[in-house]
Amino acid sequence: MMQCLEFNSHRNLGGNIVEIAVSEAGEVKVLRFEGKLDTKTFPDAQTLLTELIEQGATKIVVNFEKLVYISSAGLRVLLSAAKQLKHNSGELRVCSLNEVVQEVFEISGFNTILAVTKSEIEALEDF
Repeated sequence: MMQCLEFNSHRNLGGNIVEIAVSEAGEVKVLRFEGKLDTKTFPDAQTLLTELIEQGATKIVVNFEKLVYISSAGLRVLLSAAKQLKHNSGELRVCSLNEVVQEVFEISGFNTILAVTKSEIEALEDF
């Protein structure tokens, strides 16, 4: 059963917007991104992921269904969080990549570095 948490981030930084909604599915934290994850918006994602990990989260699913763009700064946030989680015997999974984000993952090789699933349900079932 999904339980919604209080966190919701919305930033409009020179036309770049990112919204991050956080919910729980059992022991798994689910982050749903909407907008762009780039050099102007990555600090919100980095802060949130770090806080969740420091609070003891070990299973995180990042849903990019509504993410329209990700830059190398956004990819670094994911890599950093995945390393932190691995150090704590946890795991980060990414799901629901659209064509644009999927292409970035493939070109950068992140589709082989991180666990990527087609849907949020699939990501949750794999834990």
